[in-house]
Amino acid sequence: MAIREMLKRSLSGEKGSISTRTHVPKGHLAVYVGDTEKKRFVIPVSCLNSSSFQELLSLAEEEFGFQHPMGGLTIPCNEDFFLEIVSRS
Repeated sequence: MAIREMLKRSLSGEKGSISTRTHVPKGHLAVYVGDTEKKRFVIPVSCLNSSSFQELLSLAEEEFGFQHPMGGLTIPCNEDFFLEIVSRS
């Protein structure tokens, strides 16, 4: 399955029980992405090695510090840009 499809399936708005939507498999992490409306994605931790993803983390640090509004790691960029960066990882 392509990474783009896996990420789209991980959106928190999908139907399912609360435990299904909040579960993060081993080797993955949940991030919230969006300029205004935040969507939840579950991504492989291997994405953290990507220099492009590290730049997104720097943006998140500049904007939010350690106080992320969603209670988890929030990436301040649009969803399409995020998917492009993660699909290259």
